[in-house]
Amino acid sequence: MSEHTTSTAPRLRPPAHRVSRRAIGYWTVTASILWIVLLGIQTLIVVTSDDAPSFLTVTLVLSCVLGPLHLLVMPQWRYRVHRWEVTGEAVYTQSGWLKQEWRIAPVSRIQTVDIERDPFEQLFGLAKITVTTASAAGPLRISGLAHDRALALADELTKTTQAVRGDAT
Repeated sequence: MSEHTTSTAPRLRPPAHRVSRRAIGYWTVTASILWIVLLGIQTLIVVTSDDAPSFLTVTLVLSCVLGPLHLLVMPQWRYRVHRWEVTGEAVYTQSGWLKQEWRIAPVSRIQTVDIERDPFEQLFGLAKITVTTASAAGPLRISGLAHDRALALADELTKTTQAVRGDAT
């Protein structure tokens, strides 16, 4: 390729926008529920067992230490990592906390745009957008968006994909 040739294809790069700060509370509450259930089951087993094996007690103590640590670190970390951006050419996402993933989808490949809200997302005023493309890697997801921002983004993506020529395959 000559040095004067320019590529118009989108390049993988860090997306510009963070998700809503309310996502921190959402991630904390949803993870808390799982930790409470786990601790409840472990406690029930240890308390009701006549001769609870010591490894069950050790796992209960470990859960009592790891649970709060997870609830302090994970939501903050996810907030720092989760990013998104939409341009006229592509949708960029970055997600994860232990295993991080960067994705890019050219607008011409977008097939559908969906908005989802589970009950806790509704409580926190959040939503997630799923952008389905003609890709074997699966859809792109942007979680933790403020609900009004998700609606505007879905509208913007729909208009942009209609304006871009291509067969989305």
